[in-house]
Amino acid sequence: MSEHRRKPPQPQGGGRAAARRGAPGASSGRRAAPRGANGSPTSSTGSHGTGAPDDGDRSYGGRAEARRAAQRSGAVGAGGGRRRAADGAGAGRGGAGGGGRRGGGGPNGPGRGRGRGGHEPRKKRFIDYPRAEKDGLRRWVPSWRLVTGLFVGFLGGLMAVTGIAYALVEVPKVGEAAKAQNNVYYWNDGKQMVATGGETNRQIIDFDKIPKEMRTAVISAENKSFEDDKGVDPMGIARAVVNMAKGGETQGGSTITQQYVKNARLGDQSQTFTRKFKELFISIKVGRQESKEKIMAGYLNTAYYGRGAYGIQAAARAYFDKDASELDPSQCALLATVLKGATYYDPAGSPEVDPAASPQANRDRATKRWRWILDEEVKDGHLTAATRSKYDDFPKLENPRSNAQLGGQVGYLVDLAKAYVINNSNGKITANDLQQGGYEIHTTFDRDKVKKLEKSVEKVRKAKIKPKQRPDKDTHVQFGGASVNPEDGAIEAIYGGEDATKHFTNNADQTGAQVGSTFKPFVLAAAFKDGTRDKGGPPDQTDERTIVNPKSLYSGKNKLKIENYDGSIWKDKEGKEWLQTNDGDQSYNPPTYQIDLREAMRESVNSAYVQLGMDVGLDKVKAAAVDSGLKANSLASANYPSFSLGTSSPSAIRMAGAYSTFASSGEQNDPYSVKTVEHKGNTVYQHDAPPKRAFDKSVADNVTDVLRTVVEKGTGTSAQLSGRQVAGKTGTTDGNKSAWFVGYTPQLSTAISMYRLDDNEGNKKREFLEMFGTGGEEKIHGASFPAQIWKDYMEQALKGQRVKNFPVPEPIGQVVGETPPPAPSPTPSKTEEPEKTPSPTPSDTGPSPSPSDSPEPGESCADWDWQCNNNGGNSEGGDSEGNTGGQSPPATPDPPGEDGGNSDGGIFGGPSG
Repeated sequence: MSEHRRKPPQPQGGGRAAARRGAPGASSGRRAAPRGANGSPTSSTGSHGTGAPDDGDRSYGGRAEARRAAQRSGAVGAGGGRRRAADGAGAGRGGAGGGGRRGGGGPNGPGRGRGRGGHEPRKKRFIDYPRAEKDGLRRWVPSWRLVTGLFVGFLGGLMAVTGIAYALVEVPKVGEAAKAQNNVYYWNDGKQMVATGGETNRQIIDFDKIPKEMRTAVISAENKSFEDDKGVDPMGIARAVVNMAKGGETQGGSTITQQYVKNARLGDQSQTFTRKFKELFISIKVGRQESKEKIMAGYLNTAYYGRGAYGIQAAARAYFDKDASELDPSQCALLATVLKGATYYDPAGSPEVDPAASPQANRDRATKRWRWILDEEVKDGHLTAATRSKYDDFPKLENPRSNAQLGGQVGYLVDLAKAYVINNSNGKITANDLQQGGYEIHTTFDRDKVKKLEKSVEKVRKAKIKPKQRPDKDTHVQFGGASVNPEDGAIEAIYGGEDATKHFTNNADQTGAQVGSTFKPFVLAAAFKDGTRDKGGPPDQTDERTIVNPKSLYSGKNKLKIENYDGSIWKDKEGKEWLQTNDGDQSYNPPTYQIDLREAMRESVNSAYVQLGMDVGLDKVKAAAVDSGLKANSLASANYPSFSLGTSSPSAIRMAGAYSTFASSGEQNDPYSVKTVEHKGNTVYQHDAPPKRAFDKSVADNVTDVLRTVVEKGTGTSAQLSGRQVAGKTGTTDGNKSAWFVGYTPQLSTAISMYRLDDNEGNKKREFLEMFGTGGEEKIHGASFPAQIWKDYMEQALKGQRVKNFPVPEPIGQVVGETPPPAPSPTPSKTEEPEKTPSPTPSDTGPSPSPSDSPEPGESCADWDWQCNNNGGNSEGGDSEGNTGGQSPPATPDPPGEDGGNSDGGIFGGPSG
């Protein structure tokens, strides 16, 4: 600016003209400049006044000049509001976003305007989010430019990562990852039992030897787009997800190429994200580099079909005993079926791995999928409808074990050990891991005991079971057995069947055979532990319980009306009363029919123990069975009185284990078959399960003491051992469809079962058959063949071991059920006529030595124990059978060697005896 136009400095505080000129130091707003500023503190209308400017005054440049000055200073609207600041460089209290009413500052500081003026121009951001030009929610809605840019960037990044991953991933060599080793199983003494489970059952065949029907079955079932895809099938994955959500059949989301890569090149079956990511890129690479013929042949030659068979050739031999090239379309569809998972689709079943994989359940699943695959082949044009119509019947299969090393009992032992490892290693060792092999599995099995148990069973089978002589009586006869060490639960021996390569169901495991009266000790244990409920009111108002004593009295009457806890008669849902029968329609001890629990166990009296179960509560009985070691899923419904008679079907292994809980004075150990597992020199599993206290010592020891009576004087005399104390129980079920003997010494608990089961391939119902006349016997009792096998085996198994006696039980509970004798009546009264009872019959097993009633050396007698007296009879002055003196002669019980079971089990068919 030229010198002659320069104005002299204005007084501090300025005036209207100063405000208009935007001179430094000018105040703004309605109020004057702060006190202490140069100039008059009062308002003035003059051009140099210091008062508030007049909005109407437009001299010296006016508003336009003030606005331009404000823009030049970078503070648009600073100090603005209803009145604008004179100095555009002034800053309002609101900052750059807008001034207040007060004007720009003078030399002493900024003004304090609060107006809603302009704001500083913002710098443009690379990504305008949230959007600066929008208000409210619109600020958070991305623009189409932003969305497009992000999508293009993501796609570009993904393509770059994919390209790098594709370039870096190497395709493993075929065969190195797929090579499996044998698993080695050892006896409990460290000697090798068998080496099996690896690559020994794999044979590679050429593509042209694989039937076309096998290839098309797999394509229709697993990967319809195989001929056209590039190793992966995104649409197939989507279809699999949709069909899975619908709950229908689905071809797998993985392609055949992916399965081939997983089986033949990666070798492991893990499902981690890294593993699946690697599999995806290797599959793409393999799909681009190798022919479809090579991929298909590689997949079918390395896949696992179950039954220890790797590859189509081994599978054809295992399932149909023929070469793969000879398979027909139906057989090919079956092999394509088991590829979905042999554990659940092999009709032979794998109940030792999972109870849900029973033979019947597996056959149902396999049949459904087999039919579906054939129908899909028709839809896909691989089979004609005419060809499909030829295969309505499910293909006939071979037994699942063909490896000679697994003959005899070894196959059952290996299956049992494998299942135990899979189910008890907490996921560290899976079925797929064992398929790859390389494990050393140290079992609990005692080779000598296994041989002796097998020999004892076969001795009875050869001598008594004659299928050719009695085809309608002696066919389908099965035996099962197991021995458990009470000290720790180790399974030392099992008998699973005649030969694991011929009969593939392990009879030592759960078979469905009911246990009958061998269940009664759990009723007695519950009565000793929880007591009986005092009758008279509903359960929520009847909390008083009485622990019972073995001398407690119950009714031994045949066709006894069973009472509820409140004294009412139990009725079924149709309103029918329950009339519990005894074996042979036999009543005990008329006219009172009272029988104590010891004698009732000895003679296997159904009526007494059914009523005892009701008095204790069937829920308590069930809990006692589970506490002893039975699996809850093997128990029948506890809603019916017959539950106490053994309608449940636990395995021989579990029954031996549950009885061993009594042998160990109430300490329960779960049966186990594997001690340690090693892999590449490292221990990957070690059994470590401390015992659990299931019952007080007094409870378990009193159960044992009562069960000793069964063997010494009751239905189990045929199981007596020379010079050893034995406790045990016989069991025979309704319809004579199964018979058991379960017994133990302090060192070993063993269960033996016998039944007839038509479980051949053609019988889908797995029907249990009656055993009347089997083995030339009128009826099979637990005291007959099962007890004979038990005795023969146990004599040998315990040979050379020191004799141990059971502990003397502590007194327990109190006697319940005693009623005073009726007072003599001066006039005769009509009394119920006693039921006629059968005359005594000789024992089938012949007379057996009666053990001494005096205690063993070193034992002491409890004064209430009827066995511990020196008078030759019981403490009540009765006879040697325990019948109370002074009463009418009792009904003759079953002779020794006979099981006092129920021939019809009552209205609902409960097992007995």
